[in-house]
Amino acid sequence: MRIVIAEDSVLLRAGLTRFLTEGGEEIVAAVGDAVALVEAVERHRPDLAVVDVRMPPTHTDDGLRAALEIRRRWPAVGILVLSQYVEERYASELLAGDTGGIGYLLKDRIADVGDFLDAVRRVGSGGAVLDPEVVAQILARSRRHDPIATLTPRERGALADGGGSQQRCDRRGVGRRRRRGREAREQHLPEARADTGGGRPPSGARRAALARGVRGCR
Repeated sequence: MRIVIAEDSVLLRAGLTRFLTEGGEEIVAAVGDAVALVEAVERHRPDLAVVDVRMPPTHTDDGLRAALEIRRRWPAVGILVLSQYVEERYASELLAGDTGGIGYLLKDRIADVGDFLDAVRRVGSGGAVLDPEVVAQILARSRRHDPIATLTPRERGALADGGGSQQRCDRRGVGRRRRRGREAREQHLPEARADTGGGRPPSGARRAALARGVRGCR
């Protein structure tokens, strides 16, 4: 397997190179900053890039942002991120799509060289290797940014019922408008019938029945 290593610590970069070479892998480039990483991938088109998160020029998240660029430009290149911590924002972006050929491991949780070589080969062959702590922190970040996820089942049920409550309010509003229209017509009905020679106005029983019907729509 052809591998590019990006690690700003000279000692760690040399150690990774030795471990991987002794494990039978080919190191085509070993660089110390994010810009050189992208250039090396463009030049060599490796099977895998092993990337540290904190690298020059800013020593913050340059390595992970370079990994995102590599993933976008050369999706066939596997990415194995090694870090002392979880950078939640860019890690979430890296894992948002297809996780084939993606790995994210915390350095202090790598048990031994054999486990590390196994992870390298799995990611390089298109598999995925994710530290459980990485997964847990990314899921926690998703919940923090999704207000619905923080609701209890009862609160979610009340929220879901809000649409039905609005419909009921709308129906009550229609009922009130109909009642007012009926009352207005009922008030003018005797005069209108007297003017046109129509029949008698509604009796008291008829008015009570109409009132009961209106109350039923409230």
